[in-house]
Amino acid sequence: MLIFGFALSIALVAFLLLYGLIEKKIRPQSQIHQRIMSIQDNAYEQVSAHRTAGKDRKLSDIPFVERVVRPLMHNFTQLLTRMTPKEMNAVIAMRISMAGKSKEWTVNELVLSCLLGAVLMWFFMLMLTWDAHYALVQKVMFLLLGSLLGGAMPMVVLNIMIQKRQAAIQHQLPEVLDLLCVSVQAGLSFDASLRKIIDRMKGPFVEECQRMQDDIRMGMVRRTAMHNVAKRCQVQDVSLFMTSLIQAERLGTSMGKTLKNQADNIRERRRQYVKAEAMKAPVKIVFPLVLFIFPALFVVTLVPTLLFLVKNM
Repeated sequence: MLIFGFALSIALVAFLLLYGLIEKKIRPQSQIHQRIMSIQDNAYEQVSAHRTAGKDRKLSDIPFVERVVRPLMHNFTQLLTRMTPKEMNAVIAMRISMAGKSKEWTVNELVLSCLLGAVLMWFFMLMLTWDAHYALVQKVMFLLLGSLLGGAMPMVVLNIMIQKRQAAIQHQLPEVLDLLCVSVQAGLSFDASLRKIIDRMKGPFVEECQRMQDDIRMGMVRRTAMHNVAKRCQVQDVSLFMTSLIQAERLGTSMGKTLKNQADNIRERRRQYVKAEAMKAPVKIVFPLVLFIFPALFVVTLVPTLLFLVKNM
């Protein structure tokens, strides 16, 4: 009986160990496998249903855009991707991200808009110079200049958007830094303070901060995410701010003191920038005075005298 009980206990322990192994290792894998198989089956059913629906549809039922325009655009964008150099693609992608349109525009779309602008302006200049009495060389020069202007217009618009965005970032940065400094000094961490500011404010610099936090959540190193913010903004104050944060994190200094110093420095730089712009105002006023105000004053003061002299002569 003693040997039987001992054997029964050993068998029970082995059964429990085997049951625990099945519960921890084998059953989760089988459940995951079943879920993957069910997802694949659902995807296969959707694709097959879409194919059968496409087969059942007549050619006249498919819209012209879906039947002709989209395949042509897709093939043309693939051709542009093959023909455009990689360095040029990288530069255009950086310019699009600087404009804050990386989620809306692509490099191929911008290049395609430049080509369409060049072609449209070429046709427009051709219509203007077709019946005009110009020499052949003049017509060719007009066509070339028109196509160059039409192709450059999307890039000009992109540069204007970049300048406006950089000015908005420059204007919003001191306020964000003040709020960050106050929040960190009140006891919140840097990430929590930045999250509260992102939830309550809007603007281009806040969008960049939100993208930085998303990159950090996705596994990117904090220093790399901060460097990317400086590259996308291309603003000197933002670059100095991100560099100071990276150095404070690397050296282990107080984040509150770092933010306080950076907020004071950027406020002072902003004040100096406003003073410099105010000192440029008298020089900028000279041209409107000479072109518009002085001729009106001359007319008001000299014309009556001239008319009086002409009558008395």
